[in-house]
Amino acid sequence: MLCPLVEETLLKPSNRGLPLLPIHQLLVTLRYYATGNFQLVSGDLLGISQPTISRIIKRVSETIASNLRQYVRFPEDSHGNMLKFYTYRQFPNVSSCIDGTHIPIKNPGGNIGEVFRNRKRIFSINVQVACGPNLEIMDIVARYPGSMHDNTIFARSVLRIRYENRKIPGVILGDNGYGNTQFLFTPVLNPRTRAEENYNRAHKGTRNIIERCFGVWKGRFLCLREGLTTNLQTSVTIICATAVLHNIALLENEDFEEDPEVDPINDILIENDAGNGVAHRNAFILTHFGNN
Repeated sequence: MLCPLVEETLLKPSNRGLPLLPIHQLLVTLRYYATGNFQLVSGDLLGISQPTISRIIKRVSETIASNLRQYVRFPEDSHGNMLKFYTYRQFPNVSSCIDGTHIPIKNPGGNIGEVFRNRKRIFSINVQVACGPNLEIMDIVARYPGSMHDNTIFARSVLRIRYENRKIPGVILGDNGYGNTQFLFTPVLNPRTRAEENYNRAHKGTRNIIERCFGVWKGRFLCLREGLTTNLQTSVTIICATAVLHNIALLENEDFEEDPEVDPINDILIENDAGNGVAHRNAFILTHFGNN
């Protein structure tokens, strides 16, 4: 199924230099995604030099990632997603769950190297993902260094603007690394009423979907968990390409055992009130959880 997606771009018009067929280039790249093995190992198995393997991975990744807007997007009608989210823990009006996950990379070096070192002292890209009720990736931002705060990434994102302007209906659920707004709700840090406890319980059960999404995504593509050894731009391209493949696998009903991400790098917990967000959340709690 993937071959038609990449074949036209990868097929060379002549046999000069004995180029690999598109199917072989695709399989080489998928092997790297699935294992995260050193490119030299893959090259030895196939009798191909490491530089050639590197060029193949870059070329195939760019081709797959070019389909990002086709496969990684919000549905035209988000109300179906809201109904599916509601079936988990009866949390109303949710159209997506959001979180950041750190993808390890090699030290980019130069003047920007240390910016990519996160709080666990490893080099990473902090990738923001908004997912749907079927674990699908609906929005991804994969350009910020590991030292960047989740809330800062969201504040700079097009996703925030789309929710703010009501281009996407409903609300987002995030953890306490984010600030409360009129469209992004976080848990109550110190619940004092039964309604707040009910809200937190429903929030946690529903937002668990984003952790499951990360678990399946990184479990299927171990290079994201083991660490990317490519240069910075190619690493960003690989992250986007695997997001496309993750959604394609879901569309094709490819079975994969879930392995939720455990102990992610949590940001500093905050109760940030952005534009009367806490007051808006409190009113929401009273309306929907006050009588439970």
